[in-house]
Amino acid sequence: MTFNDRIFGVLLIALAVAYGWGATQFPEPFGGSEGVGPETFPLLLSVVLALSSLYLIVRPDPDNAWPWSRTGAELLIAVAVLIVYTALLQPLGFILSTLLAVGTLCWRMGAPPVRAYVTGGVAGVVVFLIFNFALDLALPLGPLSVLEVN
Repeated sequence: MTFNDRIFGVLLIALAVAYGWGATQFPEPFGGSEGVGPETFPLLLSVVLALSSLYLIVRPDPDNAWPWSRTGAELLIAVAVLIVYTALLQPLGFILSTLLAVGTLCWRMGAPPVRAYVTGGVAGVVVFLIFNFALDLALPLGPLSVLEVN
């Protein structure tokens, strides 16, 4: 199974390079190239993905049988939730779509539904405030744009 890990690591490095290159194609931010722009977070993610992929290539897990049972189904559900999250990000806005995605993922991991969705709501608001005020990066608000947090 180490061969599979290495192939997957190479594919993930290719994804990291493509993702990082795509992030550099964003227009330059208003404050010039010195300010934190829209490419900052995707570039950081691509670096983390590349480093993780290198680790997967160098130190593959010798016993990594694919979980075909309940764990495999939960992984597929998590991927589906993240795909739906990206589709809902613009129409619902960051806070509501993050509430739904994080809440659903926490619930699938065993948290009681109310606590899971409260966690999702708190996470959405905190991350939105960090991006909006600390990093000065606008995230979509969707229906919550009537509150206009600027």
